[in-house]
Amino acid sequence: METVLLLVHAEPDGGLAKPALEAAGTARTVAGATGAALAVGLVGGELGSAASRLAALGASRIVGVAGPEFAEPRYATDAVAAESLCRATGATVVIAPHTSRWARCLPGVAQRLGGRVDTHVTAVSTAGGRLAVTRWFYRQRMEAVLERAQRPWLILLDPGSQPAWQGEAAPVAVERLDVAVSAEARRTRMVGVRAPKTGEQTIRPDADLLFVAGAGWTKKQPDGRTHVEEAAALILDFLRKSQASLGSSKSLVDLSGEGQAVLPFLTHLNQVGQTGSTPRHPKGLATCCHGEEPHVVGWRFINERRAVNLDPNCGWARGKADVLYVADAFEVMTKVNELLGAR
Repeated sequence: METVLLLVHAEPDGGLAKPALEAAGTARTVAGATGAALAVGLVGGELGSAASRLAALGASRIVGVAGPEFAEPRYATDAVAAESLCRATGATVVIAPHTSRWARCLPGVAQRLGGRVDTHVTAVSTAGGRLAVTRWFYRQRMEAVLERAQRPWLILLDPGSQPAWQGEAAPVAVERLDVAVSAEARRTRMVGVRAPKTGEQTIRPDADLLFVAGAGWTKKQPDGRTHVEEAAALILDFLRKSQASLGSSKSLVDLSGEGQAVLPFLTHLNQVGQTGSTPRHPKGLATCCHGEEPHVVGWRFINERRAVNLDPNCGWARGKADVLYVADAFEVMTKVNELLGAR
């Protein structure tokens, strides 16, 4: 009989982030469909809030590793905590969110346990009682469905690929594991967080709409001149009014290195496709994009995709968008901003 372990880490405030709740819902579904026992493993500085958030999950055990040495992400301490939780619960299937913290250490934990690990999993299936996972390869161009006989099997779920579990919080008892941490394991210290300087919040992972800006915004317009400042004002005005998230093609982000005029608020964190992200928003709107395939795959997980481009044969839109507006993006977004302002 399988034992499913939901493995999550508490955030600095002691709570759980959305990726952890997405993994919780998947673990509960897998345990219910396969008749497996469900356990919860928690790691963090303080676990009370995180444990109470999962009280209604239906787990037979909630086991935790807590203490100041486990409050911050660090390979050595995270690995020993995860290994201890897996061994203590006898887990054969471990489901965890694909956060930077777990992605860093769980492959090593799988090696210590003699198991296997799959990262960037976007779906878990239990059809016919057989456990299988789905993930993408080659920059999201090929989809694979995998089954494994090896146990334990560690599965890291991509954030945003699953619905977040909802349940009432309630006080709950946590079994505390006493995990010894050597001085050598504490050599690495987290001294702070560095984030890119920006005057505007343009990345909103939970936004209903992804607005993708292409290099056409900085090119010469019908009057023979560029209008970068106007483009920046239009885009920022739209983002403020709609609370959309901003994505960009790689070519537009890279223009700064070529000495060309760029949108001042764009960074590589906004990049969609190629070496950028593959976001998962309910809707997407691409504007002034030139249509290279690497950028298109970056928004393939968007449910409803629309594009604005003067070129009806644009590769971004042709066969990739559900609706194509053949129009000037400057004129379209000016009118859209007027309508949003009137609301």
